[in-house]
Amino acid sequence: MIDYEYDDDEDDYISKSHFKREAEAKQDLGERLITLRQEQLDQLDLSETLYDAVMLAKRLTSNGAIRRQRQYIGKLMRSEELEPIEAKFAEWDRKDRADTVRLHRLERWRDQLLADDDALSEWLAEHPDTDVQRLRTLIRNARKEQAASKPPKSSRELFKLLREVGG
Repeated sequence: MIDYEYDDDEDDYISKSHFKREAEAKQDLGERLITLRQEQLDQLDLSETLYDAVMLAKRLTSNGAIRRQRQYIGKLMRSEELEPIEAKFAEWDRKDRADTVRLHRLERWRDQLLADDDALSEWLAEHPDTDVQRLRTLIRNARKEQAASKPPKSSRELFKLLREVGG
């Protein structure tokens, strides 16, 4: 019987693929930086070199130059502190999801208000500060527009009102 010795140093082995995946993740994060608006970039604590590289990438138009600049940003990302950047992206993503959920909820309210008269009393019970006369007028006009297959101008205004009041 052969007795194999187990070497604890092998536990520290990290594959080449692991390093490649990490490098690609950093490059992807760097590419995401390029898509940010100026005020979002200012919220991040980026090194001056990385900030300048991102700003240059935003101005480039040649595909080859953009590709090289993205690779350069990926290289700079290796020496950057990534946790604060990733945390800020996660915060923005959570906020975006919350906004999307809120807008979908308001869209459902609008659809209910247009489909069912009982929904109006439910809305007013939850939002007593709503301008009832304006709300009823918008509902009535939106229903007329739907019946006549006209553009949904009043439906859009109804959504704006719901967003202002219940938003």
